[in-house]
Amino acid sequence: MSRSVGSGVLTFLAGAENGVSAAPASVHATGGACAAAATPYGKAMTPLQTVSRTMRRLDFAGTDDAATPRALPIEAPISVEVCGIGYAVMMATPSDLEDYAVGFALGEGLAESAGQICGIDVHPLEGGIALRIWLPPERTEIALERARKRVSESSCGLCEIENIEQVLRPLPPLTARIATDRSAIAAALAALPDQQPLGAATGAAHAAAFCAPDGGLLCVREDVGRHNALDKLIGALARVGIDPGSGFILLSARCSYELVEKTVRAGCPMLVTISAATSLAAERAAAARLTLVTLARADSALIVADARGLIA
Repeated sequence: MSRSVGSGVLTFLAGAENGVSAAPASVHATGGACAAAATPYGKAMTPLQTVSRTMRRLDFAGTDDAATPRALPIEAPISVEVCGIGYAVMMATPSDLEDYAVGFALGEGLAESAGQICGIDVHPLEGGIALRIWLPPERTEIALERARKRVSESSCGLCEIENIEQVLRPLPPLTARIATDRSAIAAALAALPDQQPLGAATGAAHAAAFCAPDGGLLCVREDVGRHNALDKLIGALARVGIDPGSGFILLSARCSYELVEKTVRAGCPMLVTISAATSLAAERAAAARLTLVTLARADSALIVADARGLIA
């Protein structure tokens, strides 16, 4: 029941603006454990990820100013509708939207598994895209109640939260365990740049990767928003039946508390981020017994929490 966005949507989103043209279409390379998903990770991009704009390079020495083409990541409003009801509007890169729909539904608690999602429809709208998620009758009332409570539309994770107690509500305790070590983290970090075509082309995209305990990359998703990239990754894993508890997640972002919560709710025992954690992220990770590694660079990383000793 799922329908993908066609190349005409990109033209619609980008073609009306002077100086902007769609990036040439390219074919995704297959490979990795997510190869069975709608959009497997690979080194090629889709035309739904970038547009090209000619800019003027400003040389501060004043000797080498020049016009230069530059790829920009597409950021478009995605209207998420659940069972026919408007639920949220997210700003996201309009690729891998079926993965995003599944990850969004799981993260919002609208569905408990990918199997509970009856269908996903993607439709172009004036200036954006409608992403329609269909649930069975027993989940519909949950979706309607959540939609009624939403007081704003945001990807920050606070859209449906009405008070501080709800923000700090306990997370489900993690039970999944893996055995990993520093060399696995280093291997994942070293491999990630080659699987970030959108980030390499634009310098303005986040990546979320699912890694085997030995550091091998199994699935990667990119987006202009770090929350969106993680939702896409979690959705991709759910769609092909990969257990998030069997490995760890690597994010090219700072570690905010929402990313910790998404990781814990997905059942993944370990999160590694390239930038630092916030205080609340560290507190929530420790409380949920999530192993959290931050400031992960080529030569070192910081173990913020590892109460269960997953890192040898």
